[in-house]
Amino acid sequence: MASYLTKRILRSFITLFIVCTIVFCLLRLMPIEGYFNNFDKLTESQVQRQLEMKGLKDPLPVQLGRFYSDLVHGDLGKSTRYRPGVEITKILADKIPVSMWLGAISLAISLLLGIPLGRAMAHYKGRLPDHLGTVFIVLINAVPAVVYYLFIQMYGTSILGIPILFTRGKWITYILPVFSLSLGNISYYAMWLRRYMIDESNKDYVKLAVAKGMKSKDIMNKQIFRNAFVPLIQYIPTSFLLTLVGSIYIESLYSIPGMGGLLVKCIQGQDNTVVQALVLIYSALSIAGLILGDVMMTMIDPRISFSKKGGAR
Repeated sequence: MASYLTKRILRSFITLFIVCTIVFCLLRLMPIEGYFNNFDKLTESQVQRQLEMKGLKDPLPVQLGRFYSDLVHGDLGKSTRYRPGVEITKILADKIPVSMWLGAISLAISLLLGIPLGRAMAHYKGRLPDHLGTVFIVLINAVPAVVYYLFIQMYGTSILGIPILFTRGKWITYILPVFSLSLGNISYYAMWLRRYMIDESNKDYVKLAVAKGMKSKDIMNKQIFRNAFVPLIQYIPTSFLLTLVGSIYIESLYSIPGMGGLLVKCIQGQDNTVVQALVLIYSALSIAGLILGDVMMTMIDPRISFSKKGGAR
């Protein structure tokens, strides 16, 4: 396991290096206005002087080397347009907890609702609970997320009287964004848990348990559900990341002061340094989620071993 993790972490650093390098180079191809707060008020000589001071006139490999040198020391740079001159780490210190808290609540609700729904659909296969669950899954997967996000906002605020704008410390303003973010994962957990449980129920060990006279409830809980949940455990860390990515639109929709809304504003405002830092963070979270998912699989099912040939994905 240790050898496998070492290899995965090394490959992850290589992947992260490639992603960051590509993003860095692409952003250097963007118009230089993104590196100035008051570009329209500057003369050509002032622009050239500041470009030289910022090191943007150096060769690209030199700029890239300086970027990674600063990154190793925890320096993500400074904002140029969103909050000119403010260190990005200070900006993110206020934004990250909001997005993380929102994502954690949404993920918890997804697990609390999606897993029981999937179990009920598998247990009552072909009956009313299964049909209702299937309708819900089809709607969530067929309808674009933006559409039902807008419907939830429109009717949630008008019918339930929930404020449309997010306010820290006011729990009622969490309801609509959290509910919106949870729907996709609820559908995913229910759909795949149903499928895995139905697949497991047709295997020989279940038939043997039935022949031995075990109660169907015990077979469902102790045998089928446990084995069916193993593939899903790998998705949990990744689903947390996807929830954070999905919050990019949700945070803008409800004016939530998190990372998602910050990314949208900085892209619109051409604050290249902040965009670069956020892409780095999202990439690192994505890679970490994949590794953590593998580790969680081995923890919940000791039969899985990545140290043996054929054990790794």
